[in-house]
Amino acid sequence: MPTGYLYSPKCFLSRKRKRDIVLEPVTTQSFTKWLGKQGKALQAQIKDSGFCGQQGQIFLIPGKDHVTAKAAIGVSDPVGLYDLATIADKLCNLLSDKTIESVSFSLSVKSGAEQACIGWGLACQKFETYKTANKPTPSLVMPDGVDKKRIQATIEALSLIRDLINTPANALGPAELEKAVREISNIHEATVKVTGDKVLEKEFPLIFAVGDSSPRRPRLIDLKWGNARHPKITLVGKGVCFDTGGLDLKPSQYMALMKKDMGGAAHALGLAHMIMSLKLPVRLRLLIPAVENSVSGVAFRPGDVFTSRKGLKVENTNTDAEGRLILADALTYACEEKPALVMDFATLTGSARAALGAAIPAMFSNVDTIADDLKKLSFKVDDPVWPMPLWEPYKKLIESNVGDLVNSAATPGDLIYSALFLQSFLLHDTSWVHLDIFAWENSGKPGRPKGGADTGMRAALALIEKKYGKK
Repeated sequence: MPTGYLYSPKCFLSRKRKRDIVLEPVTTQSFTKWLGKQGKALQAQIKDSGFCGQQGQIFLIPGKDHVTAKAAIGVSDPVGLYDLATIADKLCNLLSDKTIESVSFSLSVKSGAEQACIGWGLACQKFETYKTANKPTPSLVMPDGVDKKRIQATIEALSLIRDLINTPANALGPAELEKAVREISNIHEATVKVTGDKVLEKEFPLIFAVGDSSPRRPRLIDLKWGNARHPKITLVGKGVCFDTGGLDLKPSQYMALMKKDMGGAAHALGLAHMIMSLKLPVRLRLLIPAVENSVSGVAFRPGDVFTSRKGLKVENTNTDAEGRLILADALTYACEEKPALVMDFATLTGSARAALGAAIPAMFSNVDTIADDLKKLSFKVDDPVWPMPLWEPYKKLIESNVGDLVNSAATPGDLIYSALFLQSFLLHDTSWVHLDIFAWENSGKPGRPKGGADTGMRAALALIEKKYGKK
């Protein structure tokens, strides 16, 4: 695998090392039965330690040579996605770096092994591009019978999302985002077309208006893959590589994290990588409008009016509501070829975070059955999203006295107004899903370190697999 933007997990082994530590999963329900199988002396030590099979607990068991041979690990029932992430982190604290480097770990688990392996891989993946010294990562022998290709693709996709978001804006602008798309396209033999400057200004005027203020030139990145006879699935990702707020300048405390404003593009690219890796029978298209929202003498202004690709006249009432502008042109373009489904990801509104917090994306869809399926599947795969209403009466709040629409209504409820704004640019009654994501982990947890975060990608994949995964 390339070593550029795509992380390939190096924490898995195909065979055990000379010294192997067996991980024995224990739940609170199975603890008593498991304890009864241990020797009396060991039972006393286990009781003294407080180990009882609670998620995240570890009890190290020595072998005949008095070095650790097994580790009883507390897991949930069924094994959760992040159970082994907690264990991997704790093993690194319990054992020396030398031991971590020299041993392998093997997992005696029959159900939930795939989830366990993904969690282990996510714990081992860290954004260390700018670190001068890195700690060793523990190596797990994948159990027999697991879908190794799916495990690897999932870790790659989630790591790609996180790494792109974590990369500072001085190292990731529109050109570098294009490079990341091309790297993924080369792996899967997809095609990439990029539209820039003069053609962009003519055909995608909203994307151009937002990005023209930066010397890092705006562009529309267009990836295609798959059999044209298969159902057409189009992903759209907001690619604002840095957002100053434009002339409606953000206060410094809100600008600090704006390297993550391309989190929607990262999610769409990560999902595209999963779809192509699993070779789902779809004709995939990925559209990323990539811009930097900067301040300059040619920056677009509050009060400016632009004609969108669809022909709607948009009055710009806030230069810090730029994401919906670039998505508007991309969504119209996506609908022109009449795909079966269009799905967009965007770090769009603070009101979505106020409503649902950082971990749960707000989800909108113009098809109720799709929204219902996506919600149910999201909880099944432990990647929750929550449906919000496309409330028709609110459309009057985004009407413009000068043009057709305003891009920002100066009243609370922006997550709904922005979704209604985006809906206005669809064509042909296209089935559509919009995910308003945060793409950031504030506190940090095992397998989910502080920094760029994936939310909603696995749920979206589950929906696409259910609806279109069979030939």
